[in-house]
Amino acid sequence: MGLVISVVIPAYNEAAYLPQTLGCLMRSVEHEGGNRDLGWVEVIVADSGSTDRTSEVAGALGARVVSVPKHNISRVRNVGAAAARGELLVFLDADTLVPEEFLGRILKEMEPANCLGGAWDTDYRPARCSVRVYLRLWRWLGLWLGMAQGAAQFCRRDAFVAVGRFEESLFMGEDVDFFWRLRKLAKSKGQYVQIVRDLQVVPSCRRFDQWPLWRILIKTNPFYIFVFKRMKFAWQGWYHDVPR
Repeated sequence: MGLVISVVIPAYNEAAYLPQTLGCLMRSVEHEGGNRDLGWVEVIVADSGSTDRTSEVAGALGARVVSVPKHNISRVRNVGAAAARGELLVFLDADTLVPEEFLGRILKEMEPANCLGGAWDTDYRPARCSVRVYLRLWRWLGLWLGMAQGAAQFCRRDAFVAVGRFEESLFMGEDVDFFWRLRKLAKSKGQYVQIVRDLQVVPSCRRFDQWPLWRILIKTNPFYIFVFKRMKFAWQGWYHDVPR
């Protein structure tokens, strides 16, 4: 029997975008139809108090929906993971599109028993050239430093528990924090984590296309994130004002 995968998708007012995300994910499931290493895939949408039809859309598309009253991205991911039944956890953002090789590649990376998990490289495609160059510089710096965003991360369930799950006191940078702790755990056990670089997932650039450049530069500035990462008020516009 193959590996059971649980894909956890945190979502807040994402009824308009979920069909694209889940559509790509389902095509990846179909692409692995003959893969004996894959047992089955469950998709969990953790709805953090949406006021639109996020839950209805997710359920209609075959996802299992769990409700999370408190809107904190770490809490949402943790509640979704607690409801999961798979041996392998995949965390995917609600506005991120994956290639059809997505699940198969994760299975391949996780074949060695000493791989605790990993993450996918991202391909941001903003409309403005200035923002495109800025995000590309951040991507190169992140890869050089071994950082990994939460657009698409994966790990074994026991490693997720051992590392302490996502840090719920953080309102920003919790994905990078989680991956650093996962990598630290792997190193302490003589194991490793893997970043998939030759294929990318495509996160939405809705926020970057609609925000002025000055706001992007402030909200993505590492000093600003370091100072305000535990302060909820600093991120109201990031999480609650969902761009379209």
